[in-house]
Amino acid sequence: MLCLAESKKVIIVGIPGVGKSTLVAKIVEKLKAKQTSVIVQSFGTVMLEEAKKNGISDRDELRRLSMPEQKKFQKLAAEKISKLEDDLVIIDTHAFIATKAGFYPGLPTHVLDIIKPANFISVSARPEEIYNRRMKDKTRNRDLVSIESIKKELAVQDAMVSSCSVLSGSPMKPLLNAEGKVDEAAQAVIEAIEI
Repeated sequence: MLCLAESKKVIIVGIPGVGKSTLVAKIVEKLKAKQTSVIVQSFGTVMLEEAKKNGISDRDELRRLSMPEQKKFQKLAAEKISKLEDDLVIIDTHAFIATKAGFYPGLPTHVLDIIKPANFISVSARPEEIYNRRMKDKTRNRDLVSIESIKKELAVQDAMVSSCSVLSGSPMKPLLNAEGKVDEAAQAVIEAIEI
């Protein structure tokens, strides 16, 4: 098993429908084949675990909380994730949360300061692919979207992750997760994070 001096935290972001979950599963499969200790932690799942202690029941309710409440749960989630010690910790999250106030950063400075990420991977896909994937997803209570709103989300994601890279001093790799090319995309991520 590969043993690094310190746990490496890699943040992978992608708006719903880019195929991030499939990509992350393929990355883990490839790394485990190389005997690398890797764990995937969903930032939203950890936030929800903390929020459930306060009566919140699902993710869609979580993203509608007030800004101070979201900040509190972000901080708690970041503290929990920062303590994970596997060689590689992949943090699966979103660059922003759409709120009534506007786009709220999923990775504000206080979260970055706690997690201290080594790399950012920004996953995207063609807007039409994203739209079709979202329309097929019956597991979530998604807001109605258009191709134009998806393009806006992708632009906001790029801006947010670029800012995170500058603030943390960690590299950002934009990655197009094209349909049928998950193996190539996973390999590109592994090469980018140098593990």
